[in-house]
Amino acid sequence: MQTRNYALPVLLASAAVLALSAQAVSAKPVGNPKVPPPAKPVELTRYLGLWYELGRYENRFEKDCDLVTAQYSLAEDGKINILNTCGWRKGEPGKSSKGKAMIVSDSGNAKLKVSFFGPFYVGNYWVLDHADDYSWSIVGEPTGKYLWILTRAPSPAFKVREDLRDRARELGYNTDLIRWTSQTPPK
Repeated sequence: MQTRNYALPVLLASAAVLALSAQAVSAKPVGNPKVPPPAKPVELTRYLGLWYELGRYENRFEKDCDLVTAQYSLAEDGKINILNTCGWRKGEPGKSSKGKAMIVSDSGNAKLKVSFFGPFYVGNYWVLDHADDYSWSIVGEPTGKYLWILTRAPSPAFKVREDLRDRARELGYNTDLIRWTSQTPPK
């Protein structure tokens, strides 16, 4: 009669369960499990320019950032140049990152693929809604883990902030997860 040693398989299974549990606990919450498609097309020339971040879902690459801006310009190759700036992070000097974006075909210019790492266009940038005068924009991506609320004014009226929060909620986002971005330099 042959005996089996079950210690190793049990140990491996326990380690896998523990690792998955740790990952689930540390995983970023999904703020919108059903991200809608963009509400309307984007007129690219009107969307280009400087945007101020009014609010966002906190994320690892913008953790604790304030004075956040995004500058979009048309590149000679037809792609979009991106300059994202974190002007202040808990006393650290500001940092900027450059990237590029390509428009996704048949998206009405409302879906883009972005890259901050060479030729790898893996990030999604969806303009879910925007003002007719392009004074604000709500940006997300298909997983629902990221959300940005952008405005042309650095500090719009509080009513604008409330209206944009309400619009994000209408789009299915948990607005309790929004981190409001300060555009006021620290003293």
